[in-house]
Amino acid sequence: MATAHDPGAKSLARVEIFSDLDDDSRARIEQRCRWRTYEPQQHLIERESDSHDVHFVVWGKVRALDYAASGRMIAFDEIGPGGVVGELSAIDGLERSANVMAVNRTLTASLDPGSFVRVMAEHSDVALATMRRLTRMVRQSSARIMDLSALGANDRVHAEILRLARAASGTARNDARISPVPIHADIASRVSTTRETVARVMGELAKEGLVRKERNALVVPDMEALEAMLLSARNE
Repeated sequence: MATAHDPGAKSLARVEIFSDLDDDSRARIEQRCRWRTYEPQQHLIERESDSHDVHFVVWGKVRALDYAASGRMIAFDEIGPGGVVGELSAIDGLERSANVMAVNRTLTASLDPGSFVRVMAEHSDVALATMRRLTRMVRQSSARIMDLSALGANDRVHAEILRLARAASGTARNDARISPVPIHADIASRVSTTRETVARVMGELAKEGLVRKERNALVVPDMEALEAMLLSARNE
């Protein structure tokens, strides 16, 4: 029997934009897909390439990133099971705007752009879910641009930890458990600062009791306190 992390488990049931489809409709889309397993550090998408396929993350995790002229990596986002990457090029036909690389062993299903557009035309629920996803991406990008413009490096680290905590919590709880523990270099690449700055800020948060490490997790016991700290910085 195939498991959730078995390359034989070829199902789109967990992919966000297909969640409202009936089993038969989803099965027909699965038959159109090309399935591939990527190893850590392997690229699914190369920036400025002329490929336009859309990838659906079945299991594993991928990272959207680019490189500055200095060679420094800039990470935009990490996408786990149920996520989608590459839909922008499939919709507008333009070249890729970022690289996408597997963080760990990852299985994706992909559709060529013509098939993806036909699926949206055939299933209004998929089209609406895709629009909602793109809207969320725009809102998140706007918030990050504002943080990069208005916050110092320390507060940008606070904002990223809060974002990760909210994503990990997924409920109305005030505490969160981020697992595995975020890598300092990854946080630094997402908030445009140095690994040393992240390490220092994390140490300060730990002294204040706003974060603590437990086994392979970073615990944020009071997200409201961290949010209040950020709100004060944004109002300065």
